[in-house]
Amino acid sequence: MPYPVTKALPYLLEKEKCALLVIDMQNDFVRQGGKQQVPDTRKTIPVQRKLIDYFRLNGLPVVYTKFLASNKYSLLWEWSPMCGPEEKSCWKGVMKKYLDRDEPLDGSDIIDELYPHPGEPIIEKYGYSAFHHTFLEDLLRHHGVEYIVATGTVTQICVEDTVRGAFHRHIKCVVAEDAVSSFSDTLQKASLEGIRMKYGRVELSDRIIDELEGRWSNRSTLIR
Repeated sequence: MPYPVTKALPYLLEKEKCALLVIDMQNDFVRQGGKQQVPDTRKTIPVQRKLIDYFRLNGLPVVYTKFLASNKYSLLWEWSPMCGPEEKSCWKGVMKKYLDRDEPLDGSDIIDELYPHPGEPIIEKYGYSAFHHTFLEDLLRHHGVEYIVATGTVTQICVEDTVRGAFHRHIKCVVAEDAVSSFSDTLQKASLEGIRMKYGRVELSDRIIDELEGRWSNRSTLIR
């Protein structure tokens, strides 16, 4: 059957086969004064909260990831010295003080504003892609997931590498443009453009919800 070249998008999300992936929204990346703080993460929290609430309300899977650094030498220490033994950023169980919290927090843990509900899986990874040496693919296949909506940080590192991993596993991905963050607008725009060109779709969160609710056709027509 010839590929239908008249469609506006490569695919539309199928609600019953869709999961939300919340990537690396951890204290060391989000909290003020964190060793690897990405300042723009703060403004994405309400958008991610909206998507999480929508997926939970509709009984759709919400999956979290944690980026962890090892206490044994790896190449990661060369490119992210904060993950080495001096700063121990993203070392599991290492407690840190932050400017926006009175109490010490586990730097590798997910922020309390978006914390998983009981039973929501957390993928722990020692690399950038959430698929690299993890059970994420098996988890998604088990739940019949063929589409993921990606949120989180950092856009050009763990988000992008996860989207590439999804592509190579024939899992269709849509990145929520207003729910991902980077260290600069330049890096953010370049990464999203690269994803849009070859690996997945990039859409605003409200557009994604409209699509899941069946308010869009594949000819870019809003149905009201």
